[in-house]
Amino acid sequence: QVQLVESGGGLVQPGGSLRLSCATSGFTLGHYAIGWFRQAPGLDREGISCMNSNNDNTYYEDSVKGRFTISRDNAKNTFYLQMNSLEPEDTATYHCAMIGFNVVCPPSTQLLMAYFEKWGQGTLVTVSS
Repeated sequence: QVQLVESGGGLVQPGGSLRLSCATSGFTLGHYAIGWFRQAPGLDREGISCMNSNNDNTYYEDSVKGRFTISRDNAKNTFYLQMNSLEPEDTATYHCAMIGFNVVCPPSTQLLMAYFEKWGQGTLVTVSS
C-alpha cells in the first residue's frame, strides 16, 4: 500500500526556515518523480515543486524559486523540501506527492496537480511574527 507521510511543519517567523520531510512506503521511491503542493485556507491547491526520478531536473513555482529546494534520499525512502526566507504568504498546508511510474515532471508547475497520483495528509506551515 502506497503511503506518504509529511513532517516538519510548524510556526516560524518571517525570514525563517523549515525543512519538510516526506517518508514513503509501498513503492520504490527511486523509480518515481515526486513533488510538493500546498493549499492555503480558502485557496486552490498549488503545485510548487517537482523532481524527476533521476534527479536531473527540478521545477519550482515562481514564488518559491530561489527560496525552496527539493531533494530526495532514495536509500531512506524519503524526500524533502527545504524552505528558506519564509514569508507570511507561504502559510499553508504542505503535501508531498508522487507522480506515476516512468512519468516525468511536467514542464510547468501549473500542470502539477494533474500529474500527482498519490499524496499525504499534509503538514501545516504557519509563517507569522
